[in-house]
Amino acid sequence: MQSGAIHGSVMILHDLFSEKMLDVQPWERFREGIQIHWIYRMPAGCQAALLRYEPGASLARHVHVGFEHILVLRGSQIDDNGDHPAGTLLIHAPGTSHAITSPSGCIVLAIWEKPVHMWLP
Repeated sequence: MQSGAIHGSVMILHDLFSEKMLDVQPWERFREGIQIHWIYRMPAGCQAALLRYEPGASLARHVHVGFEHILVLRGSQIDDNGDHPAGTLLIHAPGTSHAITSPSGCIVLAIWEKPVHMWLP
């Protein structure tokens, strides 16, 4: 990550809310209308990433096996618990599920204790 520095086993990310920092990251396709920038992915399942939702993008219902922390950095996203604007921190406990949409687009920091399981109808 260009804005961060690694000191031993500590990663420091500066200016997460700045337009410049979020615009310079290398993004890859994650799901239709959603791009991802991986911060880290550990073999045991812990993961952190930035997710960028295009306007109107949505993520299907999924179940959390471990804790999920979502910090909305830009825009807003909507889930089963309401509309969450920039500055909102969401913490989903193991066993919870939700679907997400972002009518106007957003960028979030997502930290997963364990990978999520996508809902299979």
